[in-house]
Amino acid sequence: MAQLVVRNIEAGTKLRLQRRAKRHGRSLEEEVRVILRDAAKDDVPPVCGLGTQIASLFRKGGLAADIPEFHGIEIKPPSID
Repeated sequence: MAQLVVRNIEAGTKLRLQRRAKRHGRSLEEEVRVILRDAAKDDVPPVCGLGTQIASLFRKGGLAADIPEFHGIEIKPPSID
């Protein structure tokens, strides 16, 4: 396994990491490994549905005017001949 050295960590940050490790029943070193492992998982883009993808394409855009409602229009199914 590889090693990673992180220097100049603030005392308060180290203390909070130690407390977090204690709450989870782990050593400080193991707690940091878990945090880094979880953070690296975010590199994979989340899978989302087609509707979410379409909505994200149009999220910043908008309509210049309201779409008029259609009342009294007869809808005819297409004929299959």
